[in-house]
Amino acid sequence: MTVSRQHLTLCMFCLSLLAGCSASDEEQLQQWMTEQRNQTRPKVERLPEPTKFTPQAYAEEASVEPFSSQKLAQALKRDSNQATANAALIAPELARRKEPLEASPLDAVAMVGSLVKVGQPVALVRVDNLLYQVRVGNYLGQNFGKITKVSETGISLREIVQDAAGEWIERTATLQLQEVTK
Repeated sequence: MTVSRQHLTLCMFCLSLLAGCSASDEEQLQQWMTEQRNQTRPKVERLPEPTKFTPQAYAEEASVEPFSSQKLAQALKRDSNQATANAALIAPELARRKEPLEASPLDAVAMVGSLVKVGQPVALVRVDNLLYQVRVGNYLGQNFGKITKVSETGISLREIVQDAAGEWIERTATLQLQEVTK
C-alpha cells in the first residue's frame, strides 16, 4: 500500500505544478490574440457594377415554333420512314423458314474445309461434331446470317442485328478455316 500512496502523492504534486503554470500561459495567449485581432483589418473588395440588361426583339416569329404540332408531325413522319426502312430490312427474314444451322450461334460453328461441287464452291462446317455442306445463299448463325461468299479459306456472311438504339442494321461477318489439331 505504501507504493500506491507514494504514487498518488507524486501525481498530486505534478498536477499542482501544472495548475500553477497554466494561468500565466493563458493570460499571455489571451493578450496575443487581442493584439492580433486589433492588427488584422478585413479586406473587402468592391463588387463590380451590374451590367445593364437590354431586351432583344424575337426575330424568329416567321419560322416554325419548336413546340408546334407542325414540327412534331415532321419528326413523327421522319421516324416512321426510318421504321419502315428497318421493317423492310427484317421482314423478309422473319417471313422465311429457318434453316437448321441458324439454331447455333456463329461462334459454335467452325469451317473445317472446302470443295467444289458442280462448279460451285461449297464449305464444310462443323457444328456439335456433325459436318454440314453450305453454299452461297444458305443461312448460318442466330443473326439472320446469309452466306454471301465461300472461298477456300473462309465464309463471308451478311448479318442483320439491332444496334444500341434498337434499329436493325446490316453487318458483315466472316468465318475462317480452322486447322484441326489432334
